[in-house]
Amino acid sequence: MADAVPSTPASTDEGDTSHLGHGLKVRHLTMMGLGSAIGAGLFLGTGVGIAKAGPAVLISYMIAGLIVIFVMRMLGEMGAAIPASGSFSHYARIGIGEWAGFTMGWLYWFMLIMVLGAEITGASAIVHGWLPGMPQWVIALVFVTFFAVVNLAKVSNFGEFEFWFAALKVAVIVAFLVIGVLLVFGILPDTDPVGFTNLLGQGGFMPNGFAGIAAGLLVVAFAFGGIEIVTIAAAESHDPEHSIATAVRSVVWRISVFYIGSIAIMVLVLPWNSEHLQSGPFVAVLNQAHLPYVAGLMELVVVVALLSAFNANVYGTSRMAFSLARRGDGPALLSKLSATGVPTNAVILSVFFGFVSVLLNWLLPDSLLSILLNAVGAALLVIWIFIVVSQLRLRPRLEAEGELTVRMWCFPYLSWLTLAALGALILLMLTDVDARKQLISTAVLFLVITGLSVLNARRRRRETA
Repeated sequence: MADAVPSTPASTDEGDTSHLGHGLKVRHLTMMGLGSAIGAGLFLGTGVGIAKAGPAVLISYMIAGLIVIFVMRMLGEMGAAIPASGSFSHYARIGIGEWAGFTMGWLYWFMLIMVLGAEITGASAIVHGWLPGMPQWVIALVFVTFFAVVNLAKVSNFGEFEFWFAALKVAVIVAFLVIGVLLVFGILPDTDPVGFTNLLGQGGFMPNGFAGIAAGLLVVAFAFGGIEIVTIAAAESHDPEHSIATAVRSVVWRISVFYIGSIAIMVLVLPWNSEHLQSGPFVAVLNQAHLPYVAGLMELVVVVALLSAFNANVYGTSRMAFSLARRGDGPALLSKLSATGVPTNAVILSVFFGFVSVLLNWLLPDSLLSILLNAVGAALLVIWIFIVVSQLRLRPRLEAEGELTVRMWCFPYLSWLTLAALGALILLMLTDVDARKQLISTAVLFLVITGLSVLNARRRRRETA
């Protein structure tokens, strides 16, 4: 329980901050957070949220964005005080109990492993459309092999690669925002100012009422997933305490601007019930500017988004597995480090299961993989809840020991409010058939991993007896 927190929190029993490489810079951390959160969900999935809520999907995104900002602030508070590659898993362990650290770590690992398969399959399918003569499995194998090499190299090389990957996505969104503003005001050739016609027309700002906002919230609530990798990577920066504080502040406001700004442009430029907006929102808006080769360009951007997220998630899963192994919650061989400070076996394990997920996509497209993906549908929500509970438990002790350089605003009121909002989101999921199935599947997975944590604790007690 919380009483097990060491007297000097910055000196974690993981010890990984002194063994892993230290090649990541603040710009690497910032772009990794952006790269993980800005994926195909933003480029392709926003149309679904708009279809459910209309222009009022802006409210859905604002609510979800606020929740994520508060969660990240709490995670940043703990991360700056206790930099560790296990991040929220380690904080749950010392703030709640060993079972919580085990469960959060492996739940997160399992979630990202399933996501890896979806990302690499999506990217290889698009490239296969460009190169129909090359089998899709060959394309996937090339991608997986390439990113295995990237992640096995020293961490500074990985950080640099991810920086430029993410920078390209950010540049595309910035260009989209600029073109969108020009479209709104009718500044581009052959365009007229749109004003608030689309925002308030077609049934008004809230065509589907509060029910539409709630339905939209279910769609967009997990769109910001991936941003938490910043605190995992901070342990491999030169100055973890300063780096994580700077990166968290930067990532949060940039993500908010990019997401909210992009959605605002979409619902201003086109009617919310436009079929084009639902199938490909970015392409639909850019087509209004009569730009050539837009569809092909966005396909390329989506491929880059998927590969960037895949690269970052291989990193995230390998570091989480390393952290778990280092503290006795996983096989010891996963804690082996290369001469450059890279957890080689943990990277190989993540890459292997990423490719297994690809095979499942082809062999069992309608059965096993869908069950696995369903099981992790609400895993991120569980992780967020444990982050909040960990911060509520650790904050008084960290404050008393003078370890805080980043502080959660209005503690403990905003922390409790965030926890209540996450609880309300669970209740909202129970009202939707598909979301309810995901919630139940995640609950079963959570119980299974928690059961394994109990068995692991018994094993460790026997070994030390």
